[in-house]
This record gives sequence, structure tokens and C-alpha cells, in this order.
Amino acid sequence: MKQGIHPENYRLVVFKDMSNDEMFLCKSTADTKDTIEFEGSEYPLIKMEISSTSHPFYTGKTKLVDTAGRVDKFMNKYKKFAK
Repeated sequence: MKQGIHPENYRLVVFKDMSNDEMFLCKSTADTKDTIEFEGSEYPLIKMEISSTSHPFYTGKTKLVDTAGRVDKFMNKYKKFAK
């Protein structure tokens, strides 16, 4: 492994899945200004739209993730063709 190419500033960070409010703690170098109290301590917070706790591949459930209303716009546009 090459020396000097990997970051040195790993720290504990809480990752929060915004679709189901699940949180987990792991080491990361990601920058953030948000913080959260997790298991009695204050940690930096990284917000995610989807994680393994909400992704259909891992959960086995089909779920539409739409943050801009694109699915509703599509459904309304092609509603007239439905039988």
C-alpha cells in the first residue's frame, strides 16, 4: 500500500437516513457543520437520502423515493392513457 495517500483525520460521525430516521455511527473524514447527540455524546451529523435501512434492495420492499414531485407529475401526465 502506498504511504501518504490516505487521510489521517478520521473521526466518529453519525449518518442519518432522512427517509426513516435510522442513525448509525462510524468513522469518516466527511465535513459537516451539523451535530447531533447520539448515545449520550455529541457527534458531527451527515444526512443521507437513502441507506441500507431504506433501500429496496436490502429491505425487499418497493418504495418510491421522490423529492421533487417527478413521480406525481408523470402519473398525472399519463393518467389519461390508463385503462
